[in-house]
Amino acid sequence: MTDELNEPLGSSEPLEPRRTPRPNGRTVTIVATALLGGACLAAFLLATRDPHAGQPIAIARIEMVEPPPAPASAPAEHASVAEPDRRADEIADIERRSGVKVTRIGGGEPPGALIIRLDEQHTALAPAPDKRLVEKGRLPKIGADGAKPMEVYARPATISSRLPVGAPRIALIVGGVGLNAQLTASAIDELPGAVTLALAPYGADPESVATRARERGHEILLQAPMEPYDYPRENPGPHTLLTTRGAGLEDLHWLMSRFSGYIGIVNFLGAQFTADETALTPTLTDIAGRGLLYLDDGTSPRSLVSSLAPRLALSAARADVAIEVGASGEAVEKALTQIEALARRNGQAIIVAGALPQAMTRLARFARELERKGIALVPLSALVSRVEDKEARAGKWK
Repeated sequence: MTDELNEPLGSSEPLEPRRTPRPNGRTVTIVATALLGGACLAAFLLATRDPHAGQPIAIARIEMVEPPPAPASAPAEHASVAEPDRRADEIADIERRSGVKVTRIGGGEPPGALIIRLDEQHTALAPAPDKRLVEKGRLPKIGADGAKPMEVYARPATISSRLPVGAPRIALIVGGVGLNAQLTASAIDELPGAVTLALAPYGADPESVATRARERGHEILLQAPMEPYDYPRENPGPHTLLTTRGAGLEDLHWLMSRFSGYIGIVNFLGAQFTADETALTPTLTDIAGRGLLYLDDGTSPRSLVSSLAPRLALSAARADVAIEVGASGEAVEKALTQIEALARRNGQAIIVAGALPQAMTRLARFARELERKGIALVPLSALVSRVEDKEARAGKWK
């Protein structure tokens, strides 16, 4: 058997026993001298009674110095606490007037919060209502100086300098705003300001919805319910404009009085009403006479708006593409692709859609991506034909 102690690491040769050397006289002398020196050192330390036992120490002199007097400009201890409040109010007012939404991380208040996020800067719109443009019952009218609501309340069309001159333009109109609180907030806050919003005349406080939308830079339309073919089985709501009411304008005026600041009217449904010249003519005449524009949502091929508008000196437009209520995701994508192609081919295009949960996020992304694709997003007012009286008499309308 291999002896692992005598044959390590596989060696077969036996190890020679290690011999312990005996100390010689010189080694003994050296060791004795070292022990004697250590004993002397210990005796010296005891004799000197060093409390620090040989550790290094330092001694410093401490002098008391009086603090310097406070500068004359420093605020007194009992300064007024109103100064921070006044400063905060000034900052809040500047932010409000700038049109910039400031979100403070952690929900702080000005001026204390230092970390902020600047969201989209919103174009300021003219205050509404403008006293020049309102008659009794809050109905819109043309001012004595010729000012028109469709011009005064419109959002300016600002084209990015990053886009080439003559870039195609798209106007996106989102309707049904004001009927659902969550969708209304999403439409107002998430869609770019250049998106035109069509507000329903119903709800507890449509005026506040209109104000919020315009504060965020959206120009707005009044979405007027009109008689569909299967009325009353499909009923758009109270004060729907009906063919059976003839030339009566009471329902139209009730709808117009619900809020202020809108540039015009857009139909909600209304295939039957817009195909009836007897009922439609006085309605469009009243709209034109109040300095408003009209948008046909393009859902009815039998609509007479395009043929009547020139004779009535009505500024009007017709949507090129409409995303119908309940449209699938595939249908929405198809409509957005179609509107881009039309804008590139014709130089401009108008698309209307509803404020629906399944479409809102996609519409917001579509609107924000247009500039990257070389297309300008503009408000509806920028694409509506302005018809002058002489052009109307000549029967011209685009």
